[in-house]
Amino acid sequence: MRLRHIKGCEDFITDAKECIREDKAIELKGSIQDIFEEKRPLQIEIGMGKGQFIRNMAITHPNINFIGIEKYESVLMKAIQRKRNLEKEKSIDNLRFLCTDAKKLSEIFEAGEVDKIFLNFSDPWPKDRHANRRLTSPDFLNVYDIILKKGGVIEFKTDNVGLFEYSLDVVKDSKWKLDFCSFDFHSEKESEGNIMTEYEEKFSSQGNKICKMIISR
Repeated sequence: MRLRHIKGCEDFITDAKECIREDKAIELKGSIQDIFEEKRPLQIEIGMGKGQFIRNMAITHPNINFIGIEKYESVLMKAIQRKRNLEKEKSIDNLRFLCTDAKKLSEIFEAGEVDKIFLNFSDPWPKDRHANRRLTSPDFLNVYDIILKKGGVIEFKTDNVGLFEYSLDVVKDSKWKLDFCSFDFHSEKESEGNIMTEYEEKFSSQGNKICKMIISR
């Protein structure tokens, strides 16, 4: 969700040691994992919002490095602040943030550098003329195809059935393999151990069904 602009968020993001901006990330291409204390398998969430999902993923999987990607500085500021609040008890050294547009990811990550991509409750961009802005559009899938390692996967969750059906059609017309698909993910055995986003908690508590697909290269 895009928050109202928060005064001072630009300086906050620039000064945050946990975050790098697009220009610096492009300079680091080939050595992006230098931002972590230790090199590990790398997973990213695109459009992470306030970061609940990726924070909990990082805590649950300490042997994996995670990068939360968000282009809106006000939202990113909230995510960083929440990480810092948790770190008053224990450091989360395998989580960093990147302030950039997803279109730039192939300029930031090396080919095959990313092990897994998460797309959670992305903006559905419901108007047909905006279809190319959807994070599951052919243009974005082409970007992911570059940065994702061979055998790597994309996990996509949404409560928007229209966006989900659109995404299924895109995958069926592409070289991607559909490994899992459900229009009611929480009813599936595969949902055991599922880590939820803030949106997922909200929508599912209202009785909305959660759709999920997993695709691979």
